[in-house]
Amino acid sequence: MTQIVLVGGGKIGEMICNLLVGCGDYELTLIDASQKQLDQIPDRPGLRKCCLDVSDVEALSAQLEGHFAVLSACPYYLTVDIARAAARAKVHYLDLTEDIASTRSVKELAEHAKTAFIPQCGLAPGFISIVANDIAQHFDSLDTVSMRVGALPEYPTNSLTYNLTWSTDGVINEYCEPCIAIVNGEVTEVPPLEQREEFSLDGITYESFNTSGGLGTLSETLQGKVRNLSYQTIRYPGHRDIMKTLLHDLRLADRRDVLKDILEHAVPVTFQDVVLVFVSVSGKKNGRLLQETYANKIYSREINGQLCSAIQITTAAGICTMLDLLCEGKISQSGFIKQEQIALSDFLANRFGCCYQQVAEQHNAVSGVVGR
Repeated sequence: MTQIVLVGGGKIGEMICNLLVGCGDYELTLIDASQKQLDQIPDRPGLRKCCLDVSDVEALSAQLEGHFAVLSACPYYLTVDIARAAARAKVHYLDLTEDIASTRSVKELAEHAKTAFIPQCGLAPGFISIVANDIAQHFDSLDTVSMRVGALPEYPTNSLTYNLTWSTDGVINEYCEPCIAIVNGEVTEVPPLEQREEFSLDGITYESFNTSGGLGTLSETLQGKVRNLSYQTIRYPGHRDIMKTLLHDLRLADRRDVLKDILEHAVPVTFQDVVLVFVSVSGKKNGRLLQETYANKIYSREINGQLCSAIQITTAAGICTMLDLLCEGKISQSGFIKQEQIALSDFLANRFGCCYQQVAEQHNAVSGVVGR
């Protein structure tokens, strides 16, 4: 049994527990600063719980000693502390962060590490970069890579047309922080919530707009190889304008704690959601300008007797797949690992990663959505 530490017992952390303990190959120690949060996670064989202030790097590193890896499912602002503890304890490190500054710090820690540091192992950043890079390999030269992802309620009932399915801190952060893009061959920063687009899929209209972090490290990988590269979050029409009012006109971007409190007391959580993944790549192949598109929808479903949201499934499956591939030796055992270094075929062949492919095939048979 491989000994793993998971830090963070929230919605995604619970799903990671479900997958890793349920598969029977891992023994998991779950760490969280809240005993109340830990008590909400069902007890089961192979799971140990520990209440600890995870910002205490020295105490956390002591808990990590002797384990194979630590997985972070914590808010972005705790990322660097957990990575520092991993470096000190000399264990492999994986996280789900979308925060650009945190990832830069993780990269610095990985420079002299003898273990692997693998940030951004979720959906976006994460799986979306693996898909985009895989499609990009089909072209002789690239022109435009557009990446679009959204986790949406299946049955929206409020004016935001949105329910909480992900970390509230993470959502606010990606709506507020600058976004990286490649425009006319140059890596640049673009403002969040701008460059709104509208498109239809399966007869449903969606909007998308700039948000921070979803591009991951792909801008570094494709710099000098692509004319335009962008990432946007998908929502139902009207959501962006309301968020701009809250964040800019009411200046809640400067009072994120207030906005978090408002959202968590007024916007319900839902497990009935759908994750949209939409990647479009254009470029030259055999002298012709061509475009290839990957479109997929993943829905909530029951796993190991527990109803799980689509964003829980896709995010947890990402980091669990990376852990499996690391254990199998299919990922370098040291240094900084980019998501796009992982082959899409290896990801989808994995027992956790195949949830993307299996759900896509089941739904595509009914809806006609085509995944590549």
